Amino acid sequence: MFGKLLPREGNFFEMFNQHAERIVEAARAFEQLVANYSDVHLREQYNRDVDNAERAADRVTHDVNRLIHKTFITPIDREQIHKLINTMDDVADLIQDSAETMALYDVRHMTEEIVRLTSLSVKCCDRLKDAVKFLGRIADPTMAEATLKTCEEIDRLESDADRVMRSAMSKLFREEPDVREVIKLKAIYELLETITDKCEDVANVIEGIVLENS
Repeated sequence: MFGKLLPREGNFFEMFNQHAERIVEAARAFEQLVANYSDVHLREQYNRDVDNAERAADRVTHDVNRLIHKTFITPIDREQIHKLINTMDDVADLIQDSAETMALYDVRHMTEEIVRLTSLSVKCCDRLKDAVKFLGRIADPTMAEATLKTCEEIDRLESDADRVMRSAMSKLFREEPDVREVIKLKAIYELLETITDKCEDVANVIEGIVLENS
């Protein structure tokens, strides 16, 4: 009787899609922040856009975690749902952290390396959104294969970000004479690279879901 009072299957895949869209919104707003960093008013606007997208992502995460406990039969394992949505939320949090750290550390200018790492982060988030979109259709072998290929693309982008990060650190310690700038930029580089790391973590969760459910 108790089971009949609960929904048999929540609309988790649609909620995953909503969260992925907020991640991409945050990433693109951050990219615009970096591109327009010299304009204080635009910088503040895009900071607000990042914050708004991250808060919207938080609400979706909260709704998913609440729905897990109200749903009698879930479309995939509960632990997989919990791990996926919370790892996705980490991506949104890291984008917001990057924007906040730039303001907190009073970073005055954008380097080529920040621009490159930001671009790779946005590409990772775009591909993450694609992989999430495929999840609801992985019963189709073609869609399952497409999902796995998208996850592989995220892995390659993360490797590209690793290489940019290593080069950026090497250049920073060789060429930057101001210790304060070294500290600031090192923190920013590490945060931006961590965004791609976390996208790879999401891709790994998705790969596990595909392999276990397709």
